[in-house]
Amino acid sequence: MGGAASGRLLAVSDLHVAYPDNRAITEGLRPESEDDWLLLAGDVAELSTDFERTLTLLSKRFSTVLWAPGNHELWTHPEDPLTLRGEHRCRHLVDFCRSVGDVTPEDPYPTGRGAGGPVTVAPLFLLYDYSFRPAAATTKEESLRLAYEAGVVCSDEYFLHPDPHPSREAWCYARVRETEGRLAACDSAYPVILVNHFPLLRHPTRVLRYPEFAQRCGTELTADWHRRFRVSAVVYGHLHIPRLTWHDGVRFVEVSVGYPREWRQRPQPPVPLRQILPAVHP
Repeated sequence: MGGAASGRLLAVSDLHVAYPDNRAITEGLRPESEDDWLLLAGDVAELSTDFERTLTLLSKRFSTVLWAPGNHELWTHPEDPLTLRGEHRCRHLVDFCRSVGDVTPEDPYPTGRGAGGPVTVAPLFLLYDYSFRPAAATTKEESLRLAYEAGVVCSDEYFLHPDPHPSREAWCYARVRETEGRLAACDSAYPVILVNHFPLLRHPTRVLRYPEFAQRCGTELTADWHRRFRVSAVVYGHLHIPRLTWHDGVRFVEVSVGYPREWRQRPQPPVPLRQILPAVHP
């Protein structure tokens, strides 16, 4: 990317560097070219100290690093020296990223020139609103009850605070409204790559082992964004199921590493960096 045609757009998410094996994977992330960009689609770390250490390392290696927040970075964990909650915590992490030269969802979306021509990259922060719920549940309360009965309990309920919003879904609605306006104002002359921690569609959640988890994986409000805007690819994580799918002719690429207990069960070791541009099709 950058100004050279030789650069690549690479992506990864869900590094969860608190795990030593994942930290080793992260420390091995390196560009092939001085023009390579890195997309970080959330869940780098749970603790602010680990987050800052990791972003500092990667920012020194890659030409441009773009970060989209995950739910874990926004946790106010009892072991974290940073006690900020909700929007204040997010703003603190944004300020840190800016201090090391990274791009965040609060910054202008950068445009780079790769082998296929100019492309705009938009890191997003959208959260979820419990709308990916099962057909048997018509309300958030019913959906959560079914999840708890199935033993699917999420730490977000304890550590992810929406302050000053009254709820996580209210925070999600505010982020969706703001982001939708920014995307509508983008220069449509260039294709856009959307980078978000959560999938923009419900469809990728259909393969979850525990379908009750889907309600914390996005919002129906973004289901048509890949059609409404000039989107060439959507990059996301969160599901810990790395794969490529196509929806209405648009690539959706899940780029997570996930927990060691997950990737050790797969026949192949994790591919920590997924190439988004130039596009590579299996």
